Amino acid sequence: MVHVPGGRFTMGSNDHYPEEAPAHPVAVDSFWIDARPVTNRQFRAFVEATGHVTSAEIAPDPRDYPGADPALLRPASLVFQPPRHRVTNHADISQWWTYCLDADWKHPLGPRSSIDGMDDYPVIHVAYADAEAYAVWAGKSLPTEAEWEYAARGGLEGKEYAWGDELMPGGKPMANTWQGAFPNENLLTDGYARTSPVGTFPPNGYGVFDMIGNVWEWTQDYYAARHHVNADRPCCAVRNPLGAERERSFDPALPAITIPRKVLKGGSHLCAPNYCQRYRPAARHAQPIDTSTSHVGFRCVVRDA
Repeated sequence: MVHVPGGRFTMGSNDHYPEEAPAHPVAVDSFWIDARPVTNRQFRAFVEATGHVTSAEIAPDPRDYPGADPALLRPASLVFQPPRHRVTNHADISQWWTYCLDADWKHPLGPRSSIDGMDDYPVIHVAYADAEAYAVWAGKSLPTEAEWEYAARGGLEGKEYAWGDELMPGGKPMANTWQGAFPNENLLTDGYARTSPVGTFPPNGYGVFDMIGNVWEWTQDYYAARHHVNADRPCCAVRNPLGAERERSFDPALPAITIPRKVLKGGSHLCAPNYCQRYRPAARHAQPIDTSTSHVGFRCVVRDA
């Protein structure tokens, strides 16, 4: 783990997606953070020690999904697959996301795949409960959104990226993101079509790797459409915020089911200049706590006493 000294910073941004606003001062106490995302090797040790079964390995309860196709009520997870036809409308994400039966952390691309030779890759297909269970087992916690963003900035204030103001300074990839027009063209300038071994790209100013790109990372905070700021004292830094109160997302296809969402941070290998420009510390995304995918992982923190 890497020690991050406490301090004050400007959280969020007024210049990009609306959910990142308003930019506001925040103070955090010192803490330790995993230098790299949790890997397959580390997660395997947890599973072997505890017998934990991930959400993706458990068939959904039909009572929770009335009217659902019984053939789909099997263990499954979402897997990115390059589209078969050229995409012109990014609104329909089913063009590149597949509900893949029997995909899980051990079988990242489906039942015929494996993680052999991928011990140092970030574990994926983990829902929020899986990440939280690992953190408890390890004697750690998941980071708050504020802790995560503060650590990702690496001591840089007011910069677009974790390393400065250029996405690829001198043409050099600083993180595992998508180069080219997503999802039709991946130039592979960074050398990776999917995830990459943790620590492949340079660390930030605190010595932390992979805070940007590779995989999105879970945080403790429930999602809200904007940052909550005290309107009476907008200039005063809130200390160690935990974000929104419990948030619920209503699925229109399943109106009887409420699915709380948590904040993801950091972007992934699927973020591109023309789509999801969330490879920045300020960027954030909502993820239902029961949903696992092939581009979401996590890391842990330990707070100083």
